[in-house]
Amino acid sequence: MSGKKAKMIVEKDFKVSEVDKRIYGSFVEHLGRAVYGGIYEPGHPEADENGFRKDVIELVKELNVPLVRYPGGNFVSGYNWEDGVGPKADRPRRLELAWRTIETNELGTNEFVDWAKLVNAEVNMAVNLGTRGIDDARNLLEYCNHPSGTYYSDLRISHGYKEPHKIKTWCLGNEMDGPWQIGHKTAHEYGRLANETAKVMKLVDPSIELVACGSSNRSMPTFADWEATVLDHTYENVEFISLHQYYGNRANDVANYLALSLEMDDFIKSVISIADYIKAKKHSKKTINLSFDEWNVWYHSNDADRKIDPWTIAPPQLEDIYNFEDALLVGSMLITLLKHADRVKIACMAQLVNVIAPIMTETGGPAWKQTIFYPYMHASVYGRGVVLNPIVSSPKYDSKDFTDVPVLDTTAVYNEEKEELTIFAVNRDLEDSLLLESDIRNFEGYKVVEHIVLENNELKQVNTAKEQAVVPHSRGDATNDNGIVTASLPKLSWNVIRLKK
Repeated sequence: MSGKKAKMIVEKDFKVSEVDKRIYGSFVEHLGRAVYGGIYEPGHPEADENGFRKDVIELVKELNVPLVRYPGGNFVSGYNWEDGVGPKADRPRRLELAWRTIETNELGTNEFVDWAKLVNAEVNMAVNLGTRGIDDARNLLEYCNHPSGTYYSDLRISHGYKEPHKIKTWCLGNEMDGPWQIGHKTAHEYGRLANETAKVMKLVDPSIELVACGSSNRSMPTFADWEATVLDHTYENVEFISLHQYYGNRANDVANYLALSLEMDDFIKSVISIADYIKAKKHSKKTINLSFDEWNVWYHSNDADRKIDPWTIAPPQLEDIYNFEDALLVGSMLITLLKHADRVKIACMAQLVNVIAPIMTETGGPAWKQTIFYPYMHASVYGRGVVLNPIVSSPKYDSKDFTDVPVLDTTAVYNEEKEELTIFAVNRDLEDSLLLESDIRNFEGYKVVEHIVLENNELKQVNTAKEQAVVPHSRGDATNDNGIVTASLPKLSWNVIRLKK
C-alpha cells in the first residue's frame, strides 16, 4: 500500500445539474464499416429480417445509448438524403467524396430510424449545409416530422412510414470551419446560412432543437472567433453550439496522455465563455448549451487509413483498436463531461461501431467489446441523476504539457429516485495505488453495493474477437464506516463505487 491519499466530501446540496441523458449519446456515420458490416449486414448469421445485426443491437443496448447522431460527419456535407429513401432497387450508387468510397445507399433515413428504435435511442439528424442548404433541410424535416397531407410527408407515407419520425434534435451541418469539409465556409458564410436554415426549419416544426457547428477542434486557427461569429448570427434560433475533440498518445507519454482531459475541461470552459459573451452582447435572456457531439481517442488507425484504395464499398477505415490506457482517458473524458452537466446537455462518443468505436465486428463474424466500452457503459448505466460537486483534495503531478494534474479524477452522481450514489474515479498514478476517503455523511443509511475496477498491468493490452483481456471486476475494496467511504484505487485504474440506501 502506498502512502498516497486523497479526500473528497460529497454533499447532496452541492449540485452541478441534472444529467441530460443525451450526454451519453453516440454517432453512426456512413464511413468505413460503421453502417455496412457494422449495424447492417444482411446475410450475417446474426442478421434480423431487415439486415440489422442482432449481436450489435444487444451490445448497443448494454451501453444504454439514448441518442445517435446520423448520417455524419464529413459524409453529410455531400449527401443527398433523397438517395437513401424509397425502394432499395431504385437507389443510386454515388461517389462518396468525404471518404472517397462508393455509397450504395442501401441504408438511409427510414432504415436508420427503424434501427434506432431497436436500440431504444433517439436520432440526432444532421442536414447537409456543404453542397446543399435551406431547401433540402426543410424538405428533409417535412419528410421526417410532418404528419401528412404535403408532398414530402406523403412521400414518407408512400415509403411505408405512416407515422412521422418526430426527430427532435438536428445538427446544422458538420465541421463547416474545416478546409477538408465539402462546401467549407467562413464563419460569416456559415453563420448566415445556419441562421436562415434554422428559421425555416423552426417554421416547419417549432418543437425541434438545433445545434450550430462550433470549431472542428480547439487547435483550429479560427477557434473562438468562429464560435463568436456563428453565435452572433444564430443566437436566437439555435439551442446548442457543438464541440469536437479527439486525443491520442503519439509520443507514448502516459502521464501527459492521461492529463488530456484537463485540456478538454478548458475547451468546454472556453466555449461557455464565448457563448455567454454573445448572450451579454445581445442582452439575451437565453442561454446556449453545448453539444460535445464528437469526442474520443483517435490515432491508432491513421497510418492504415492512408493506404486504403479509393472507390471501394465500406473499406475498413478509422478502425482504432483501443488499449487499456485509452480506456482510462475515456473514463476521465466522461468525468469531464459530467462535471459540466449544467451546460453540456448532449455529447456523442464518436463513433459507435467499427469506426473509432467501443464495439468492433468482423464482417460475417463475431462482435466484441473494445476496452473503452466499459467506462462508457458504466457512466451511461450508473451516471443518471444529479451530478454533485464534491470538494476534492488530491496529490498532483506535472507532465510535459500540464502542471498540477490531480492524481485523482473524480465526480459523483446522485439518483434520488433510486436512492443511489455513484462515485466515478480514475487514479492517474503510474506507480502507486491511492487511498480515497469520501465523506458521505449527508447520505445516511447508504451502503457500498459494488466497487467496480478496470485495471491491467499492460497499458497496451487490447481486446480481440478471441480474447477479452481488459475487463472490469467487482473485487474493489470500498467500505462505508459511519459515512466515511474508504477505498483503495489501484494504480492506473478506472473505478465505479456504487452506494445504495
